[in-house]
Amino acid sequence: MQAAERRQKKTELKREAILRSAAAAFRRKGYHGTSMEDISEQLLMTKGSLYYYFKDKEQILFACHDFSLDRVLEKMREVMEEQKGANKADKLGALIQGLVDVMIDDLQGSALALDFTALRDELLEQIITKRDQFERGMRVVISEGVKSGEFRNVDPKLATFAILGAINWISKWYRPDGSFKAADIGRMYSDLFVKGLSKGEIPETGQRA
Repeated sequence: MQAAERRQKKTELKREAILRSAAAAFRRKGYHGTSMEDISEQLLMTKGSLYYYFKDKEQILFACHDFSLDRVLEKMREVMEEQKGANKADKLGALIQGLVDVMIDDLQGSALALDFTALRDELLEQIITKRDQFERGMRVVISEGVKSGEFRNVDPKLATFAILGAINWISKWYRPDGSFKAADIGRMYSDLFVKGLSKGEIPETGQRA
């Protein structure tokens, strides 16, 4: 590895460490209640050093979302490319698993749940565009599953909103030191939603309306 590549890699790792620290601080104190000092102190670095990597707090918030969304979209591309011949249930399961993994593992799990509406319009538009891109990808998979008969006749848009809403809520209760492991949560959510959409008989409950 050349010296320039090593410096670039070191910078990337430092920026990621800052984003992890910032995401944790934003969760604890809220975006508006968090200062640049709060972020720098957790990393044992001066505020001046922090400004070397990010010019202000808004840029950090944007980077938190952008970093996580790039991971999510990368996962979506992998699923669409590597599972071209796969059934829609497997594709949807992989998308759900990938999104849960990012929600939990990248930037300590909640960057995607941070309040992006605090961003100014031009930055907000970029984040919304990427979020919409993933949403449309999931919606297409569900729609194709409905058309092929793999999934029940549901509204793809509402089904997508239900899935994304449940996954986004993970950030409210997940704790890294809790009893649920990231991989287990991803598998459980994938299993619940894919089976819920798949055609099949509804279990008898013994109750009547």
